[in-house]
Amino acid sequence: MKKTVGYMAILMAISVAAASAIAGSCGSHTQTAAASCSSKDIVAVASGAGQFNTLVAAVKAAGLVDVLKGEGPFTVFAPTDEAFAKLPAGTVDELLKPENRDKLVAILKHHVVPGKVMAADVKPMAAKTAAGNELQLNVKDGKVLVASATVVKADIEASNGVIHVIDAVVIPKS
Repeated sequence: MKKTVGYMAILMAISVAAASAIAGSCGSHTQTAAASCSSKDIVAVASGAGQFNTLVAAVKAAGLVDVLKGEGPFTVFAPTDEAFAKLPAGTVDELLKPENRDKLVAILKHHVVPGKVMAADVKPMAAKTAAGNELQLNVKDGKVLVASATVVKADIEASNGVIHVIDAVVIPKS
């Protein structure tokens, strides 16, 4: 059960990222766009966005696709390709190796919180992640902060949760 929740959370993160990339349709606030975006699961939203290629590849390498297509709800804090590019050179390639799968899974699950947390619901708190550790959430100057990352696009709804696009990869403390 815990593995299923973790995988679903990761997929949710991917969907959020994808939703952000589809700014033309999901970024608008029309009822039609909202219905269209919320009918797709997190993985589908992220895969179609175009700016979450690294996240989608990581979810596939971690074997979390089916989990993230699950029922949810999940809140996914989805790093963009640019966020992954900020990591030290070679980090992503190293994480994608089969022998590092456990570490990759732990990092991805750290970006997923079971349940649906909209940006307006965020207050200074420690949220329990799908990895079982805590993720510090805060609001400063009207911006939602996720550990050391900032939410750059919030409340992208998917059929199984919500995605918040973040500008950095959040690495759990060992």
